[in-house]
Amino acid sequence: MNKHKLTIAVTGLNNTDNPGPGIPVIRSILESDFFEARIIGLAYENLEPGIYMDLVDKVYHIPYPSTGKDALINRLAYINDIEDIDVLIPNFDAELYSFMKAEEKLKEMNIHTFLPTIEQFEERHKSNLPDFGKKYQIDVPKSKAITSASDLYTLQPEFDFPYMVKGKFYDAYVCYNNEQATTQFNKLASKWGLPVVIQEFTAGTEVNVIALGDGKGNTIAAVPMRKQYITDKGKAWGGITIDDTKMIELTKHIIKETKWRGGLELELIKTQDNKYYLIEINPRIPAWVYLAVGAGQNIPEALVKLALGIDTPKYTSFEVGKMFVRYSYDIITDISTFQKLSINGEL
Repeated sequence: MNKHKLTIAVTGLNNTDNPGPGIPVIRSILESDFFEARIIGLAYENLEPGIYMDLVDKVYHIPYPSTGKDALINRLAYINDIEDIDVLIPNFDAELYSFMKAEEKLKEMNIHTFLPTIEQFEERHKSNLPDFGKKYQIDVPKSKAITSASDLYTLQPEFDFPYMVKGKFYDAYVCYNNEQATTQFNKLASKWGLPVVIQEFTAGTEVNVIALGDGKGNTIAAVPMRKQYITDKGKAWGGITIDDTKMIELTKHIIKETKWRGGLELELIKTQDNKYYLIEINPRIPAWVYLAVGAGQNIPEALVKLALGIDTPKYTSFEVGKMFVRYSYDIITDISTFQKLSINGEL
């Protein structure tokens, strides 16, 4: 079969202890039986490891989301004039808003994306999760958004220790007293901005679902996973696919009711009495996506098809008991390579 030749741009090349999804997304696309892809890496910093991993054909700097939509569009227009990008896959929560706002401009450049709507993105925010749970009849832990460290001292008796302190986009910490909570609040506020979210601690097993919605209420793919090893940042460093009908049913319910468009990850706590509490919805493909590919569902490939309007059948099964384990790896490169990227903004 002749493969479709495409140029695909991908962000999220920071394959560190808090890994972005970019590298596993690229690996998944390169394993596609449908596409032959030329990969353009879009990087925010010179030391993102994915730049040097021989998985991208070319790398370009792009401006941070804080610089605004116009700076992003201008940079992408320059890159597109050279590369003729077919599909662009953003992989960070913090950048999604800019890309969603730029979607129409990107279409004019013939750059296809497949992202949630702004309404979908806003509705599932951590600070809005209680309302989301009520609207769609889903169990969620009690939570509250705060904007000042002094608010921490007014939480009792509404919140008992321990509770979770969560950043606007990333990172979550269990806190056992006001001193710990204040430290983590200040750290998260300076890193990700306000509000910071306080969430009731729910004891149980951490489980996740990676999924893909077609924007019409249909679930194209869904794979549940149990975390086997968790870092101090709460990231899965090892996991295993599991047979859990309730998790799949919950995922299909959310995608049907919200008409979710694009990739997403549900973070859940399964309690000892087999109740499921939704603690977070990440509005993009997660960094453990390559496990889903190994289990038989190439979600990045399916997302590219949806972006291009290509018929995309639903995945109906996956292999249970497939595991992933992350590892660190030293990449040796030459300082001249680093300097070229620093000076020219492309490599």
